[in-house]
Amino acid sequence: MDALTLPAAFQQTAAAHPDAVALRTPGGAESLTWREYAEAVARIAGGLHALGVRRGDTVAAMLTNRPEFHLQEAAASHLGAVTYSIYNTNPVDGIRYLLEHAETRVVITERQFAEQVKAAGGPVEHILVVDDGDLDALRPAPDFDFEGAWRAVQPDDVLCLIYTSGTTGPPKGVEHTHGSVLASIESLGGLLGLESGDRYLSFLPAAHIADRLFSQYIPMVHGTQVTSASDPRQFAGALADARPTIWAAVPRIWEKLKLGVELQLQADDQLRAAFEGGSPQVLAAVRTKLGLDDLRWALTGSAATPPDVFAFLVKLGIPVSDCWGMSECGIGSGTTHADARAGSVGRFVSDVEGRLADDGELLVRGPMLMRGYRNDPAKTAEAIDADGWLHTGDVATIDEEGYIRIVDRKKELIINAGGKNMSPSNIENVISSGSPLIGSVMAVGDGRAYNVALVTLDPDAAAVFAAQNGLDADPGVLVKDPRVQAAVQAGVDAGNARLARVEQIKQFVILPTYWEPGSEELTPTMKLKRRSTIAKYSAEIDELYAIPADA
Repeated sequence: MDALTLPAAFQQTAAAHPDAVALRTPGGAESLTWREYAEAVARIAGGLHALGVRRGDTVAAMLTNRPEFHLQEAAASHLGAVTYSIYNTNPVDGIRYLLEHAETRVVITERQFAEQVKAAGGPVEHILVVDDGDLDALRPAPDFDFEGAWRAVQPDDVLCLIYTSGTTGPPKGVEHTHGSVLASIESLGGLLGLESGDRYLSFLPAAHIADRLFSQYIPMVHGTQVTSASDPRQFAGALADARPTIWAAVPRIWEKLKLGVELQLQADDQLRAAFEGGSPQVLAAVRTKLGLDDLRWALTGSAATPPDVFAFLVKLGIPVSDCWGMSECGIGSGTTHADARAGSVGRFVSDVEGRLADDGELLVRGPMLMRGYRNDPAKTAEAIDADGWLHTGDVATIDEEGYIRIVDRKKELIINAGGKNMSPSNIENVISSGSPLIGSVMAVGDGRAYNVALVTLDPDAAAVFAAQNGLDADPGVLVKDPRVQAAVQAGVDAGNARLARVEQIKQFVILPTYWEPGSEELTPTMKLKRRSTIAKYSAEIDELYAIPADA
């Protein structure tokens, strides 16, 4: 990889593979070759330039996963503009904060989000609605020098902003340069291998660093074909259609795939027995039906993968391994599936230095680090010290072979009344894996004598249970059903059996609601908003502690 910026890499890729398919939708309803992609990028870049966008200006997108996202993103990058994406679930106030904080000049969106963007206001000068043909209508001025524009972009220029989840306050704008993103791509390619013609399914929100890296930047460098799945309800069909060769998904997606396979196997005792017995033909057939038969490698990350899910994927023959990363540094650790160890996020990737601070906090440094937080030198200095070490906020262990295990977030550890330190996320993962019906779990116990939990139902598993038993899928109805209560109790009991006594959940409540990404309880990336959730459910928590622990 000799390109020093993403536009330079894109131009090399488009010239090398002009007739290969670059962007498509499931079924091939929309499809663009690299030549067509490059032509659209040049036109849109010229049109944005005609609107006044210059190097260093900010362009935002609020779009679903669709080819137009890639077109506008690459076009803005060719001007040296700074890009970022807005989660589709953001309320108007959240959109306004981002528009103002990023000093956004242009927003590219869809008709379904346009009124929210307009209501948000801010410094925006132009709102382009793709459904209305605004992107198609962009044209460059006759004297626009496209080649001069992209060649003027420098490795140290800010490429994009990735806004953090904002679990404890307003989201911070992580600034990544062309150089830091290219460093991440080079490290990942050295570890797992990236090839021209790889296929990838884009389904995570583009505001998530994983989707931005895998579906936008890696393809610009390596010529990956990207299929965009805009409708989450059609995810399974899109995956089977895209048949990715490389893929990254959060644990929740792998859990859904596991649940789907298990539900199908339940209908055929003979098939289930063959699957459980490890029949190569049956396992291969399942992989093919899922669309995962051509996978060279797959990654899971952003949260711990439940052991039963990891074991299921290994049994199925999915070449998956855990990785660790964060918005501030991209992917910092990982391993090949052959070297993967359950519970570990692998070893530091090339060009990444890492060590543990005295209190166990994971520190990393290297060329993949962010430049800093947008307009916030104080928080940048808190995050990256004078020696260039990023203080990740994750408590970890590193064994003698260099394998890293993440314990939990430093600020989220439970310290009970007896002074015992515990990882709430570990407790939550173990409890949630006890039953398919259990969805999000939040363990509570800081400063208390024992732990309790808020438990929600898994929306997908609950819908299946409701259909099978003639019930309404409304969580308010389901939580009152004795069969649901018994299944959740059995799941909590099974989880407790795998936890140390001090970690066990002594009391819990099943909440009559689903916690969805982007809700009051969960960030768009499924991280718990602990502080606000504890405040919201303080009455329920107090009730749990009013029940004797041995009841």
